[in-house]
Amino acid sequence: MMLCFTASYAQEAQETSDSAGWWQQTKNRLGNITDNGAEEVYLSGYAYHGRNTYTAERIRELNEKAWGIGGGRTFRNADGNDESLYFFGIRDSHFKPQLMAGYAYEWVFNVPKTPIEFSAGYTAMLVSRQDYFGGFPFPLPLPIAGIGTKKAKLMASYIPRLSSNKGNGDVLLLFARFEVD
Repeated sequence: MMLCFTASYAQEAQETSDSAGWWQQTKNRLGNITDNGAEEVYLSGYAYHGRNTYTAERIRELNEKAWGIGGGRTFRNADGNDESLYFFGIRDSHFKPQLMAGYAYEWVFNVPKTPIEFSAGYTAMLVSRQDYFGGFPFPLPLPIAGIGTKKAKLMASYIPRLSSNKGNGDVLLLFARFEVD
């Protein structure tokens, strides 16, 4: 009986230590981006709504000029990949404010003998929109991709259609990221 209790306690202590280690690793990673990352400006300008998801009439009602601005920091890690923290506000498809804050990870692929690079990865963010949850922020993971140089990239993120309902999702957001350091 005492042996079972001791083994159980040791396992709980290890799990607590692992989760504390995970939390500390996350704090260190975010702190490294904040302290050592390059300062950036984000500019948004276009949200393409899938023509097979939305009717022509509905597309005419939607805002595809998703103007917006944001800021962030990006750190090129030891593996040569980018990690970013950002805040971004755009005008959504319904002409209302959409606020986003999150973390992005991009695997970077260099074009040999040029400063051009491609990147692909993911973002995990909190989004606030008036048409979802009354503006209360909700988590949203999305794919991202980019082309450009380390200091300036044309970026894209895709919001998939998650249901069979037409007129929901299937939006490609295009934006630019510029280093200002």
